[in-house]
Amino acid sequence: MFRTIIQGFSPLKLPNFRMYISGQAVSLIGTWLQITAQSWVVWELTHSEAALGIVAMLASLPILLIGPWAGVWADRLNRRYLLIFTQAGMMLLAFTLAVLVQLKLVQIWHVYTLSALLGIISALDFPTQQAFLGDLAGMGEVRKAVNMNAMFLQASRMIGPALAGWVIGSWGAATAFWLNGASFLAVIGSLIAVQANQVHRPPTGNSVFGDLWEGMRFLRGQPRIQDLLLLSICITMLALSMMTMMPAFAAEPLAGNASTLGWLLAASGAGALTSVVFLMPLAQSRRKVGLLMSLALIWAGGWFLVLSIVRWLPLAMLCLFALSLALPLVIAMAMGLIQVLSPGEMRARLLSLFTMVSFGMQPLSALLIGGASERFGVASVSAVNGTLLVLAGLAMIFLRKGLRQWQVQAVHSGPPAAH
Repeated sequence: MFRTIIQGFSPLKLPNFRMYISGQAVSLIGTWLQITAQSWVVWELTHSEAALGIVAMLASLPILLIGPWAGVWADRLNRRYLLIFTQAGMMLLAFTLAVLVQLKLVQIWHVYTLSALLGIISALDFPTQQAFLGDLAGMGEVRKAVNMNAMFLQASRMIGPALAGWVIGSWGAATAFWLNGASFLAVIGSLIAVQANQVHRPPTGNSVFGDLWEGMRFLRGQPRIQDLLLLSICITMLALSMMTMMPAFAAEPLAGNASTLGWLLAASGAGALTSVVFLMPLAQSRRKVGLLMSLALIWAGGWFLVLSIVRWLPLAMLCLFALSLALPLVIAMAMGLIQVLSPGEMRARLLSLFTMVSFGMQPLSALLIGGASERFGVASVSAVNGTLLVLAGLAMIFLRKGLRQWQVQAVHSGPPAAH
């Protein structure tokens, strides 16, 4: 078991991947600083669960609207240059919010506008970044590379919110936004320095729409990729969207403050980090991943049910730690497997379709969860979502033909040639 875990870190032997992921780690901590601080600013401005849902909706709606086209561009254009552009855009948005909060000019419509703009940039950034991991690591290492990226994401989810609670309490929310803006310099610097081997599709004369339709035709004949999409939709709509309600959960059932929110999100990040460090390397060594990912839905649903009745912070942290063990197991494994199952020149397009139908569904779920939480209470909505997750996991196991027996074969490939 220990050897399997160590082998999961093999992409770090590649200098270009190691340089990029180091810059990404710094930036991700800044991102979670901002996410936590922004949620708290919205709560202080409105004290409305619906407003939290609207912010989440605006940040993810562009993924649904322009996500598929983003994948076409990421397959056509130089992905490294595209990422430099998106990271610089995110940095400017972070500094803009910092100025507004610092000068005490911020209003809720400012946050709505900046969230929508960030969502537009993220719609282009996300499939580009995931495909870029394969450019750096090669197909033989791509699942491990995606796992490592998820590992740093979850580490930042543990460090960033806890740090945000302290930063907000000591210096105010504006400082968190300033720090996030500065953190983008690390990843931009790494992108300037690295070299990557991007597989470019041969020219076909297709329009952008033609390229998109080509990816959709391929997806139609791939039942296992369809299963990965369904699993990701369930975890995104019912679990990840519920996490946007944590400011309300911290303030109402737990009667807490920004520090309480930081501890809740840090506990979730710790669970997810534990998952990607210890559980995912073991899961990737098992071939029946479809059954494993379906069971992860049931596990997360059960802990959401427990969370719905908790009124004590340490126990709430335990629930979030436990349920978060399942979240990256589904999302990161799905993204890695889609890259393995996709033609090299089509990876970004299929990843963008994955982003659209999974994360792109989040605007609807964020609005529904926000509105329902405001009317019935966030604890009640947690119970409903937990029940639906359990039922969804059972449905995937017993109703999706072939998923329980699906075995993933190992992919062998040497390291990518940098040029």
